[in-house]
Amino acid sequence: MRAKSMRSQCLCQICTCGSDYRPYEIVKQPCHIPEEYKPKHGKIDFGTTYKRDFNSYKVQPVAIVRPLERQQVKKGKLDTVPTYKDDYRSWSTQKSELYKPEHTYHPPTVKFGNSTTFQDDYVPQEIKPRQSFKPFSVVKCSTAPFNGDTSHRIDYVPHQLEIKFAKPKEVYKPTDQPFEDLTTHQNDFQGLVGETAKICRPAHTRVTQSAQFEGSTEFRESFQPWEIPAPEVKKVPEYVPPTGSMQLNSTSHLDYVPYQANRVVPIRPVSHRRKNNFPFQGKSTMKEDFPVWEICRQGLIKQQQQIPNPSGKFDGLSTFRSHYVPHELIPTESCKPLNVALKSSVPFDDITMYSIEYTPKKQEICPASYPSPPGYVFENTNSQGHKFFRKITPAVKAF
Repeated sequence: MRAKSMRSQCLCQICTCGSDYRPYEIVKQPCHIPEEYKPKHGKIDFGTTYKRDFNSYKVQPVAIVRPLERQQVKKGKLDTVPTYKDDYRSWSTQKSELYKPEHTYHPPTVKFGNSTTFQDDYVPQEIKPRQSFKPFSVVKCSTAPFNGDTSHRIDYVPHQLEIKFAKPKEVYKPTDQPFEDLTTHQNDFQGLVGETAKICRPAHTRVTQSAQFEGSTEFRESFQPWEIPAPEVKKVPEYVPPTGSMQLNSTSHLDYVPYQANRVVPIRPVSHRRKNNFPFQGKSTMKEDFPVWEICRQGLIKQQQQIPNPSGKFDGLSTFRSHYVPHELIPTESCKPLNVALKSSVPFDDITMYSIEYTPKKQEICPASYPSPPGYVFENTNSQGHKFFRKITPAVKAF
């Protein structure tokens, strides 16, 4: 028996599930292999432009111009009198006389009246209670019996519920195909043994000096101590008090001398009042009306009760209870149709278009889900990444 080849088909044409995703082969990218490091022969030139252009020169220390500081300590008692106490001394001054006139208080001998304008003008009056126009509260009770029927009790009719249809539970049937647990990571990335990379860094050699550190710096060489002359002390002349008496005259006393001046004539019109030669009494309406009285504690002022206390028992009747009159309620006639289920002797027709036209089909495995579809042989891959397979069909024997 021979196998006869047919024309090649793309994997998209072989697929029966309608999915657009197809697994592709992942080609490993080429890795750049670095060249092996080969050290050069010879010595390294460590010369730089700094070492070539900037050479070290011998520098002499700068000559010291400032003399050394000398501390002079004097032995003796220190004079602690400051310039303020020495220049500004206390003088004996005379106290100035007061020109304020003396005022002596004389208490009055008349007793103080404690009546107010409110007490004099406002006399309490008798108030009569107003007549009440409130109607008498009489509760009217109904003689008709209470009707407790509601629209829910009248309209609601209990109905018997039908038995629900129970759908049988389907039994799970596992597939016969083996489970493929191979992932793209396990398929493409396989562990390879490789060599560790060699270190191309040159060996580090530490530069050390055997010479001893001198310990001298540019600051110590340039700045040397020098002598400092002692500061000159200024001699303060001895205080000599002035001779003679101190003049206490000021510019105000010397320049502003009291002069005898005439009184300024007023410009207002001359009053035609009579002039009396009687002595001034010194009394005023304030002093006459409000003399000083002995203060006594005032007793409590209680007003007489104007509204008499009620006599009798409290009714406790409100305006709502007195005005509200209960009325007999007439129930409104209901226009709602009777809620009665229509019953029929014909059996229920539960046939639908879905139950008539639907036919269960066996779920088939798409051949494109395999790495190599069964019955096909891989041929090539085009520039767009589509894989083409060739179907193999068994050939008939020649008699």
